[in-house]
Amino acid sequence: MVRHAAVLGIGKMGAGMIRSLLRSGLDVSVWNRSPGRAAPLAADSAHVAGTAAEAVAGADAVITMLWDGASVAQVMTDALPAAPGGVLWAQTSTVSLRDAEDRLPALAGQHGARFIDAPVLGTRQPAEEGKLLVLAAAPGPLRDPIAPLFGAVGSRTVWAGERPGDGTRLKLVANSWVTTIVAATAQAIALAQGLGLDPQVFLDTVRGGAVDCPYLHVKGKAMLAGEFPAAFGLDGAVKDTGLIAAAMRETGTDPALMDAVARQFGKAADAGHGGQDMAAVYRAFRR
Repeated sequence: MVRHAAVLGIGKMGAGMIRSLLRSGLDVSVWNRSPGRAAPLAADSAHVAGTAAEAVAGADAVITMLWDGASVAQVMTDALPAAPGGVLWAQTSTVSLRDAEDRLPALAGQHGARFIDAPVLGTRQPAEEGKLLVLAAAPGPLRDPIAPLFGAVGSRTVWAGERPGDGTRLKLVANSWVTTIVAATAQAIALAQGLGLDPQVFLDTVRGGAVDCPYLHVKGKAMLAGEFPAAFGLDGAVKDTGLIAAAMRETGTDPALMDAVARQFGKAADAGHGGQDMAAVYRAFRR
C-alpha cells in the first residue's frame, strides 16, 4: 500500500498534483531543481527535500513530472539508488516513445523499481483539483498498488495497455488532437478578423453544433482578449508537437499537418510567447 509518495518536479502541473496527493492523506516528499518553487508547498505539509535522492528515500512510490525524457533520466539516475527496492515509479511527464519504451524502463530495471508509464492529460486547474486524466500502461499486478496515487491526482485512469510506452502512445495521440484544435481555433479567429468579421460571431455560430467543443471557447476567449496566462505553456506545445511529428515519421504516418501545426507554435515561441499559454499560437497567424 502506498503511504509515502515522492514527487520530483514542481512546475505548473507538479504543484497541483502534490496538493491533490496531500489532500488524499498521503505523506508527500517533494524536490525541484529550483528550490524556490518547492518552498511554498511546505506550508501545505509537504516535506521539501534538498536532493532528489533525499526525496525518494523511504518512499513507496515516486512520481516524475519533469520537462522531457532527458531530464527524467538524469534526475532518476541520481535518485533511484536511494529508493527502496521495488519502489513504484509513475512516470507522468510527456516524453518520446524511445524514452517511454526503452530508456526509462531500463533505468528502472537497473535499480529494481517497478515502472509505470503514466503521462497525464490536463492543465494547471485540473491538476490543482485532482481531475487529470491519467493515461497509463503497466502489467496487471502494478495497477492496484498505484491506484491510490492515480485516484488522488486524476478523475479517471485509462489503462492503454501493459507495454511500456502504451500510455505515452495514447498521450501523443491525444495531444495531436489538442494542439491541432488550438491551432485551428487561432486560424479561424485570425481569418475572421482578416475578413473584417467579429470572431465572436464564429464562436457563437458553432456553439452547440456537431463541431463544437469546450476547448474551442476556452482558448478562443483567451485569443479574443489577447491575454494568455499559462495553463499549458506554448513552449510545452512546441516540445510536444515535435514529439508527435517524430512518432508519426517512425510509424509511417504522414506528418504534414502536424509539421504545419508545429511550425506555427514554433513561430509564436520565436516571437517571444513561449512562456505564455499555448493559445498564444494565435500570434503566429496575425501579422
